[in-house]
Amino acid sequence: MTIQAAAPVSFIRRLYDWCIVAAHKRYAMWTLGFVSFAESSFFPIPPDVMLIPMALARPARAFVMAAWCTVTSVAGGVAGYAIGALLFDSVGNWVIQLYGYGDRVEYFREAYAEWGAWIIVFAGFTPFPFKVVTITSGFVGYNLALFVVLSLLTRGARFFLVAFLLYRYGEAARLIIEKRLGLWVTIGTLFLFGGIATALYLI
Repeated sequence: MTIQAAAPVSFIRRLYDWCIVAAHKRYAMWTLGFVSFAESSFFPIPPDVMLIPMALARPARAFVMAAWCTVTSVAGGVAGYAIGALLFDSVGNWVIQLYGYGDRVEYFREAYAEWGAWIIVFAGFTPFPFKVVTITSGFVGYNLALFVVLSLLTRGARFFLVAFLLYRYGEAARLIIEKRLGLWVTIGTLFLFGGIATALYLI
């Protein structure tokens, strides 16, 4: 039992270490794009793991990296959406089961009817596995255009917040992000929710 439980942890740790090492290679931007794309559909490691050391090494390009993360993450989200819409019974359901949300598919389906936009906003900005939401969005047939817009806003807000902290505070920002991540996520989410609610009200 212990060996079985340790295996996935060891695998994820190896992926994490690989991302850290790859962040310092000459092909780092391409790898960052791949990790960001894949994380939105199946990969377990968030792109922040690479974004942070890369932005610390080249702070002048932090916002370029954040933009690259945003574009590739949303593209990966569209791929996840397609998996949910076209391949849910095979690939999609397997991925959701892998992350422990298999028994909540029906709950997500019902929640989307009333709170679809807010679910995407929450998952896009917080550490919640974004791939679960992208696949479920496709599965329930959520409006694709609105899904892309909300994903751009939330993913962009998250990555640009990280880039701003690293650009402004440098090495000290690593501690801010790692030790106070919950606080920053809460503050950012409140601002994001407020902005979207205002926009929806004005429209």
